[in-house]
Amino acid sequence: MTTPSSTARSTSGPVAPAAAGSRRGSLGPVGLVLAGGVSVQFGGALAVTLMPRAGALGVVTLRLLAAALVLMLVCRPRLRGHSRTDWGTVVVFGITMAAMNGLFYQSVARIPLGPAVTLEVLGPLALSVLSSRRAVNVLWAGLALAGVFLLGGGDFGSLDPIGVAFALGAGAMWAAYIIFSARTGRRFPQADGLALAMAVGAVLFLPLGIAESGMKLTDPVTLGLGAAVALLSSVLPYTLELLALRRLPAATFAVLMSLEPALAAAAGFLILDQALSAVQALAIALVIAASMGAVRTQVGRGKTKAVLQPGES
Repeated sequence: MTTPSSTARSTSGPVAPAAAGSRRGSLGPVGLVLAGGVSVQFGGALAVTLMPRAGALGVVTLRLLAAALVLMLVCRPRLRGHSRTDWGTVVVFGITMAAMNGLFYQSVARIPLGPAVTLEVLGPLALSVLSSRRAVNVLWAGLALAGVFLLGGGDFGSLDPIGVAFALGAGAMWAAYIIFSARTGRRFPQADGLALAMAVGAVLFLPLGIAESGMKLTDPVTLGLGAAVALLSSVLPYTLELLALRRLPAATFAVLMSLEPALAAAAGFLILDQALSAVQALAIALVIAASMGAVRTQVGRGKTKAVLQPGES
């Protein structure tokens, strides 16, 4: 998934273009981004294994609470001196983050991880296509739709329709997440806005987690696994990507994020034994190609203003 990705991962401010350097030098930040992507998707796979113990809403609650605690301790954001508009932006960002995670985990509780992330990434893809307004993006949209058609076996009969609906809803929230992440990044320094939004999302989601899981959330093993999910799906990838974005152009980062459905499929296969058919693998490849094409088209016009994600999935 994700996770929060996403544009909010760039809340440290504008990304400076990477200086031209040696091939060896360019592998560093790319490796950090790929490591962050692997961390997010394997964290999502771990979350699926935790769901029988805590439920989907309980897992989201643990992830948001643990990630908020770590980010608040590390960032120590200033609480005073912000306008009502600043706080309104953070609150909406937090709500969007909580909804994105909640919908995504409801999805992976019903359908395999790879298809869920593939459907989710349609949200950022649609945002990229609509914001570009170029005729060539009709091609990318058509390619993505073809991939989705194949993924569902032509009529989505092979996938739980409720799980599909949750994944598409998570994609819509991911697109909203990108928009409000950028707004938050402009109003708060460093990752302060992200930390505050994560705290807002955790507080808002807590009643849902308690209602579904109750005292299960206090089990030491469950708490430990929930903290591991938070570290893998939020804290570690955010840290790696913020470091990478100091030397990596946003355009390159966005293209790398398009590979997340493939990483999710690999995590689902290795950890959850969720094998893909040849048709599903082709479908994921089509959506990845559409995402990369849309991003490259937008980059060509110098209009890439947001970086794609997922977290959180």
